[in-house]
Amino acid sequence: MKRVAWLLVLAGLAMAAESANDIAPTGTLRVTFLGGNATQGRVDPKTGAVSGPVEELAHELGRRLGVPVTITPLPGVPAVMESVKTHAADIGFAAYDATRAAEVDFSQVYLLGWSSYVVPAGSALKSVKDVDRAGIRVAANAGDAPDLYLSRELKNAKLTHVKNIDEALALMAKGEIDAYGTNRQRLLDAAAVKPEIRVLPDNFFAVEQGIAVQKGNAAALDIVNRFLDDAKASGLVKGAIERAKLTGVADAAPARAKN
Repeated sequence: MKRVAWLLVLAGLAMAAESANDIAPTGTLRVTFLGGNATQGRVDPKTGAVSGPVEELAHELGRRLGVPVTITPLPGVPAVMESVKTHAADIGFAAYDATRAAEVDFSQVYLLGWSSYVVPAGSALKSVKDVDRAGIRVAANAGDAPDLYLSRELKNAKLTHVKNIDEALALMAKGEIDAYGTNRQRLLDAAAVKPEIRVLPDNFFAVEQGIAVQKGNAAALDIVNRFLDDAKASGLVKGAIERAKLTGVADAAPARAKN
């Protein structure tokens, strides 16, 4: 019986090693994500430490694979996509979009990040439905998932692209835009310390957060999808959201991958 038990252990280790080689051929699981997106993870400005869903999911996946993990925050989604495409990273946490799926393969969705608008505290805008009107000036971060959505869906409001939330709020303070649309969690964090702005109470888009792997790497995609099945079923995703105190997201998600 002892011999059988040891053989099972050795077989399990061999399978883990084979799986690790499929997704982390360097022997380290290299992870990237959008550093300014609290829905994915927060970066401590003093220590650089990462916390939140990205940190918890990445380290649990690394533990299961039996490899160490490095997590690198990047300044924009294009940088995350590029890191995966060029093999500088093994997986990248990013929002699913059809245009991005032409460059990388996406896992199933593990959480939904709501998108809303922030407006001046005294604005007459009360709902996201009030925004798409003639004369309303909207800003969004160029290339972010909410921007891609608004570029397709806004019919009457004028859309302006900005680099980040700081640029958008500066334009708002000068009266040059009426609303700024982005990740709801990011807006809630900003409004908590800026009484001159408020977040509209509803959302215009649910951003589907997934994990990107290199295009055509079916083995890596399967590993990530099976891991996310377990992470959702076990409550890991829900727990990570709660521990990070994220109120602008939901852990309900489609069951299978979009690729």
